[in-house]
Amino acid sequence: MKDYKKIILVVLVAILTLQTSFGQKRSTKKRLSDDERMEWWRDSKFGMFIHWGAYSIIGGERGTKIAGGGAEWAMDKLDYTIEDYEKFPKMFNPTMFDADAWVTMAKDAGMKYIVLTSKHHEGFGLWDSKVSDYDVMDTSPFKRDIIKELSEACKKQGIVFCFYYSIVDWHHPQAQGNLYPNYNISQHDDPSVVNPEFPEYYEKYMKPQVGELLKNYGDIGVVWFDGDWISDYTTEMGKDLYKYIRDIQPNTIVNNRVDKGRKGMEGMDAVGNFAGDFGTPEQEIPDTGIDTDWEACMTMNGSWGYKPSDNNWKSSKDLIQKLVDIVSKGGNFLLNIGPDGFGRFPSESIRRLKAMGEWTKKNGEAVYGASASPYKKPKWGRYTKKDNVIYAHVFDWPKDGLLKINKEIKVKKATVLTNPKTKLTTTATSRNVLVDVPMLAPDATVTVIKIELKK
Repeated sequence: MKDYKKIILVVLVAILTLQTSFGQKRSTKKRLSDDERMEWWRDSKFGMFIHWGAYSIIGGERGTKIAGGGAEWAMDKLDYTIEDYEKFPKMFNPTMFDADAWVTMAKDAGMKYIVLTSKHHEGFGLWDSKVSDYDVMDTSPFKRDIIKELSEACKKQGIVFCFYYSIVDWHHPQAQGNLYPNYNISQHDDPSVVNPEFPEYYEKYMKPQVGELLKNYGDIGVVWFDGDWISDYTTEMGKDLYKYIRDIQPNTIVNNRVDKGRKGMEGMDAVGNFAGDFGTPEQEIPDTGIDTDWEACMTMNGSWGYKPSDNNWKSSKDLIQKLVDIVSKGGNFLLNIGPDGFGRFPSESIRRLKAMGEWTKKNGEAVYGASASPYKKPKWGRYTKKDNVIYAHVFDWPKDGLLKINKEIKVKKATVLTNPKTKLTTTATSRNVLVDVPMLAPDATVTVIKIELKK
């Protein structure tokens, strides 16, 4: 009888253990310190943002109307009712989507992580959600879990997979202001516009969906929130959500938009209040950087979502120089792609990714793992630093063949990074150090001079 009871006890413990492991899928990995947790992200410097959803079918157009700003806001900007807009998720069938090809393009461009919009403001999910049927598996004819395919492709190619999730949801009746179905009434954080059912949306819809993404797709590098401006979302919810995420995946990084109001661009405000792990300046590069971890997110043209009418493309040179500028100030660069409704990257984006890849392949040493410049910004470009090396990224090549660098720099050896065998002559003066460089820039985009420092 005692043996029988012991067997029953062992079986019950085993069942409970299995239930816990399958129900929670919490990470068994060692919980890292904050610096250890942030290390891969700080070293990566360059990531790909992907804005993709049912809005990618629309392309920011409705008849003769073109949506102002980002095409991902087409539902709101082009005055679709919820019922009218629902036809687009039902049409979403990107048969040319190739997760492996997407990841290869990111990797070849020198990007180290990918952030995909799992659900944008339109409310349509790109994974097999059990919380909602308004997703790619249940509503669209595509019937393929995009999050699953992209996360697996990232893992195969050594790219860190991350996801974006919008707090805003224009499709869910509990998620927006009290004049629903005027779904975007609380866009400007009007405290008079409230939805008493929003806490239920948060607890029973939003939070469980974030949980699905964390539990079912392996290790997640970053959870990237947006939409924190709406009046019903609170700092208390942000704190709860941050804890919930870290309980499931202790080493995941969370952006500052998990908190209410973002505290400007910083990860923490002036008195150290909660605001996630890193700041998120959007479409801008701070003049002097930020005193905490930060990441500038930016589009290649003027829209996050696919918008064929927007031909205001930044040049490859400009994008490479923006990457250098951001790294020189201690930040990361999250550069956006807006695939079309078929699952194709615009050709303009592909060309720019290729150019960035050619540059980072040759000059990545001066970017990845580099820290902010310890010196004042020079007129000709930017500095980055790594260990006992200063990298001078020259945007404007000196016409006289003499590069003037800060006099505080004690040069042991100077070379062109892409031609390390040729040593450059340096001369210290009372005002600066002169580096004798070739008359023609070795790289017309950005040439990097590697300066090894005296110890």
